[in-house]
Amino acid sequence: MLTRKQHELLLFIHDRVKETGIPPSFDEMKEALDLASKSGIHRLITALEERGFIRRLPNRARAMEVLRLPDSIAPGLGGPRKFSPSVIEGGQGRAPTASPAPRAVASNDGDDRVISIPVMGRIAAGVPIDAIQHQTHSVGVPPDMIAGGEHYALEVKGDSMIEAGIFDGDTVVIRQTQTANPGEIVVALVDEEEATLKRFRRKGASIALEAANPAYETRIFGPDRVKVQGRLVGLIRRY
Repeated sequence: MLTRKQHELLLFIHDRVKETGIPPSFDEMKEALDLASKSGIHRLITALEERGFIRRLPNRARAMEVLRLPDSIAPGLGGPRKFSPSVIEGGQGRAPTASPAPRAVASNDGDDRVISIPVMGRIAAGVPIDAIQHQTHSVGVPPDMIAGGEHYALEVKGDSMIEAGIFDGDTVVIRQTQTANPGEIVVALVDEEEATLKRFRRKGASIALEAANPAYETRIFGPDRVKVQGRLVGLIRRY
């Protein structure tokens, strides 16, 4: 699964190579995606390379090759494209969550006390990383943990929430929602590009994403830069 910005960049590179035979420069990519710095482009390219969509060619400046396009794009299509604010590979017109998360269903192991929900990749509890990827497997949770609504699970990467009892390697259970009350721990999407697990606060008209580890600073954003993607309702830890 690709975030909106990854999706836009991949198609921009594809169209430019198809049109001119030469990949765009980092400055051209930054301008096309309306990013503030080239560091954001570096992160997007690395993510696309790790997911097998592009390949950077060694010893050649600006040289990269598009290996494949998202399944939602028919091969060979050219020309300009319009990007909706929430296009993702296989998406349903919402920002990068679980595209969307399937409803929890009863486990097939004969134990009706366990509900199976999808694990949708990793979420950063630290420096934000590209979070929601694709369903990797399912996990069983007690029904009273997920009463009402749609839910999914994420594997935690990082230590910024350790004082809230959330550790690297834990699995968090998330209820899909676009709203949160101050003090709740949420999956927050920043600039429609990176997601993180943090405590939600308001600072006047701004939104604060607060870590539960003194080694990490609280990050402050304008209200239009943060979207709540879900609220923490449970945690699973294996010993």
